[in-house]
Amino acid sequence: MIELVGVQKYYESRLALDVPAFSFTDGGRYALIGPNGSGKTTLLRILAGTLKQDAGTVRYGDIQKSEIGYLPQKPYAFDRSVLENVLLALEPGEEAKKRALAALERVDLGHLAKARGNRLSGGETQRMALARLIAKPRRILLLDEPTSSADIQANDKMENALLEYAKETGCTLIFSSHAPSQAIRLGEYTLALDGGRIGEFGTAEQVLQNPQQESTREFMRHWRI
Repeated sequence: MIELVGVQKYYESRLALDVPAFSFTDGGRYALIGPNGSGKTTLLRILAGTLKQDAGTVRYGDIQKSEIGYLPQKPYAFDRSVLENVLLALEPGEEAKKRALAALERVDLGHLAKARGNRLSGGETQRMALARLIAKPRRILLLDEPTSSADIQANDKMENALLEYAKETGCTLIFSSHAPSQAIRLGEYTLALDGGRIGEFGTAEQVLQNPQQESTREFMRHWRI
């Protein structure tokens, strides 16, 4: 379980995140939705440990830092082969190569294993970065708009890969998305953020199909599910 207690983050004088208390249960799949600036990326970065909160505590229980995988909005790609980019997450050895190739196949990128990682398109780079995360078991996956650059076919591949991985590993999946339909497909639960605060929380269907807060309804007016 991940537990947040009194977590706040400011950017200069602006309150970017304010979570008095919230817990992510082990093995749950959580979608973070909300407009730009609502706090989704800030929350994910604090959970990932790449951004320090200004107040409060994040408790991970017995989860180790090495068991947490984080995919930022703009994932990195090194000037080496796609396969070698994925292998960076694994201990060296023949088993590592098998795992890396299997992960690339899952995201339909096996045919580009020998291509240069830093010459991929934006969508291909996202798939490569996802393969790097799912090449080994992790207890938590944190994903910031993981399919934002993907076309429809690649989006489906990535979503299926994530669902299969979550089922196989029992990991906790926390991801942000601007697409409510994706939140329903991938998430069991949805957190609707507004102004850095959790405005609504419930099952994906409850929050997205019957929103109770005006801020959530306003966000949903621009989408069809």
